[in-house]
Amino acid sequence: MIETNGSPERALLVVRRSPKQTRWEVQESLDELARLTESAGAVVAGSLTQDGPSRSPRLYLGKGKVEELRTLGRDRRADVVIADDNLSPAQERDLSKALGLKVIDRRALILDIFAQRARTSEGKLQVELAQLSYLLPRLVRRWSHLERLGGGIGTRGPGETQLESDRRIIRRRILQIQGELQGVQRHRRLLRDQRRASGWPVVALVGYTNAGKTTLLNRLAGSEFRVADQLFVTLDPAARLVALPNRQPFILTDTVGFIRKLPPELIAAFRATLEELDDANVLLHVLDASHQRAVQQMRAVEQLLSDLDLGDRPLLMALNKIDRVEERRDLERLAEESGGIPVSAHTGEGLPELLAALEGALRPQVGHVTLRIPYADGPALALCYRRGRVLRREDGEGGVLLDVALPRPLLGQVAAYRV
Repeated sequence: MIETNGSPERALLVVRRSPKQTRWEVQESLDELARLTESAGAVVAGSLTQDGPSRSPRLYLGKGKVEELRTLGRDRRADVVIADDNLSPAQERDLSKALGLKVIDRRALILDIFAQRARTSEGKLQVELAQLSYLLPRLVRRWSHLERLGGGIGTRGPGETQLESDRRIIRRRILQIQGELQGVQRHRRLLRDQRRASGWPVVALVGYTNAGKTTLLNRLAGSEFRVADQLFVTLDPAARLVALPNRQPFILTDTVGFIRKLPPELIAAFRATLEELDDANVLLHVLDASHQRAVQQMRAVEQLLSDLDLGDRPLLMALNKIDRVEERRDLERLAEESGGIPVSAHTGEGLPELLAALEGALRPQVGHVTLRIPYADGPALALCYRRGRVLRREDGEGGVLLDVALPRPLLGQVAAYRV
């Protein structure tokens, strides 16, 4: 029998502080790295910070700090060292050799969390693509002991190194996954076309990881998607139909949370999922108002939206988790700076005000028209009641006079009946 469920890995966290960073900024980054480490299932055994104007090109840390880290790792019985910055393959290899410990960076840590949380076949494909893209330039370190399959007298000749063989296998698998994800993109494109045909506006939830987006979706739509006080619980997009107070329906979608220093491999791999944001009429930015670095998280999300060419999309801010805010003055200051609406997805406080704001934001997506529809055209009447909001009805000879609010994409279907 082999024990497969051993004790969790013990991790040492390492961060460098640039001259432009304050100590509390570095501490905040270190705290976030600790939460990521715990989300991956490891235990934080200690941390180390180095001040310096630039990185050591070889070891990422100075020699003195490397020796201090080696001693700390021995004393704390550490299994792995996690750097808050992105390391080059050479830095990972040389630092691991100097410490005698496994070394990974923030990107590898986030990829590991995604690999654990992916549930659907699409999510698993996207994570595998990101992992392989990250692994490919690091194969030299992994196969340094098998640089050549043969060498010396009697072994020279045509052949392929183990390293080249593995690179070829990984590149082939990357192409295969990219082909499968293209099929996913086509399927999502069809779903988006169906949404456009329905005429219902789309509101997409965006925000920092663990801001409470899925809890808000569950509260507004009456759904039961899994939630937890952890980072990156939601990886797969979800969509539900929600009705505004004026009974106008809209589609509310949930997407993966953002984070600072999001690995570019993940952005590329999750392109099929993030394309869901392209069709959104309004972005609903959910911000954790109880977080001590809420403003910085807000700026990080805004920057990522800009990088995804979504910076000019209509946006509404929801300041979530106000039930956890201790100082009311801090909430008032944040609301004034962000223009957000204070809400609590947990208790329901502030949701009527949020829905009223959504109603106003979606109003340009709806057209108010007066129609005279013959009784014989049942489908047109059904369309008005099923997809729109009837404001007034008068039954007369030969037809019905309606004042109706319809999504603008559907106005063409009833244009012949406009008064």
